[in-house]
Amino acid sequence: MARYRGSVCRQCRRENMKLFLKGDRCFSDKCSFDRRGFPPGEHGQKRVKQSDYGMQLREKQKVKRIYGVSEKQFRNTFKRADRQKGITGINLLTLLETRLDNTVFRLGFVNSRNQGRHFVRHNHFTVNGKKVNIPSYQVKKGDVIELSEKSRTIQAIIDSLDAIVRRGIPQWLEINKDSFKGEIKGLPAREDISLPIQEQLIVELYSK
Repeated sequence: MARYRGSVCRQCRRENMKLFLKGDRCFSDKCSFDRRGFPPGEHGQKRVKQSDYGMQLREKQKVKRIYGVSEKQFRNTFKRADRQKGITGINLLTLLETRLDNTVFRLGFVNSRNQGRHFVRHNHFTVNGKKVNIPSYQVKKGDVIELSEKSRTIQAIIDSLDAIVRRGIPQWLEINKDSFKGEIKGLPAREDISLPIQEQLIVELYSK
């Protein structure tokens, strides 16, 4: 599957907000968005008036980049959210939040979603005692995510777990650092997603 291979810092600058795609670097003075908080490219500092469609498109691109999914994955996730009962926009965010790669990031095992995808693909995690190496795997209430025995000495994971205090854990998750286990206590509520996302704009975009 095609993946974006360029600088992820350019994506933050393009969306005019921190997307926290590089983990701890985003909290340091090395953050490119803090140093150059304008869109990349020759005309990046020019003020551009956006149409309604432009705002909807940018919102979709922003959320797609935050969760690191392809265009096809995002569209399929939206279709699934639209078929579910409830509010489509909130359903969409819930499906994205409960991806396994995002969940291990939210639990603090890794410091970015991209790193989460990498470790999930390389069989570092189990779900309810079974190996799962599919980043898009949907976790559900009651699931227990555990770091494999062989992975508990990986320095990147140890450093990320040590940084939990600064990042915090959402209320729908619970982590036991000593046993390297996390539990899904329930589905995420809208207020658990703290990034400034206007999901209604995405619904409007796909409703055209």
